[in-house]
Order: sequence, then C-alpha cells, then structure tokens
Amino acid sequence: MKTNIRFGCAIVLALACYPVLHASAADVIATKDAPAAIGPYSQAIRAGNMVFLAGQIPIDPKTGQLNQGSIEDQTRQALDNLKAVLAASNMSMENVVSTTVYVKDLNDFTRLNTVYGTYFKDKPPARATVQVQRLPKDAAVEISAIAVH
Repeated sequence: MKTNIRFGCAIVLALACYPVLHASAADVIATKDAPAAIGPYSQAIRAGNMVFLAGQIPIDPKTGQLNQGSIEDQTRQALDNLKAVLAASNMSMENVVSTTVYVKDLNDFTRLNTVYGTYFKDKPPARATVQVQRLPKDAAVEISAIAVH
C-alpha cells in the first residue's frame, strides 16, 4: 500500500508541475532597445509564464557606450534597459517579482535605492543587494530580474 501512495503522490506532484516541466527553455527574448549581450548569454529567457532577465549594466543601447555618470544615472540606465527587455516580452516593471542588485560600493546604496524606488512604487519585488569588487566594463551597478506574467 505504501508503494501505491508514493506512486500516487508522484503522479499528483508531476501533474502539478506539468506547465513548468514542459516550458521551453529556448524561448529567447531580445530587443534592440536594450544593449546587446556582451557574452554568450541572452537578454532574457521565457520559461512558461516566467521571464528570467540577464543582469543589465548601464550601457546606452543607442551608442553602445557605458553611462559613466553618477550612481543615480547608472541605476536609471540599468533599470531602463531591464524595462526595454520586459517590454519585448509584453511585460512591465509591475511583473517583476525579484531582483538582484550588484553594486561596487554599498556607500552608494541610499542614492541607488532612491532611483530604484521610482521604478517599483506600489508592490516592490523581493530583492537582494550585494557589493561586488568589479562589474563588467567597470560599471557601478548591475541589476537582474525575474518577472511573472
């Protein structure tokens, strides 16, 4: 009898996970309104109703150059880049459920947070913020996200 219960539970669990298990990991999202990937990765991947966005640094997609302005300017550019990738997947910042913020100097946290808060007003996503020694192209900030439709 225990075998049947375990087998039955396995079937229920598998059926509950069916949409996730059959989501295509190859649905690549790309837009010219955000910087092209600077390595072997995608701007975002759609898996079922979730979109996993690669970290965005403050590269201006029009010029391809790093925004070397203040931490506020760099944060704004990184978030605008995420916003563009979300738009390419028919989503907005309201769909974001989690972000990871990488910053070179946690002393900039308050200034970064002020800008960040203007992008996530009503229901801010869960977030982790970590200080790192170095980011690609010596950016001051990089932000990745997970969104759900």
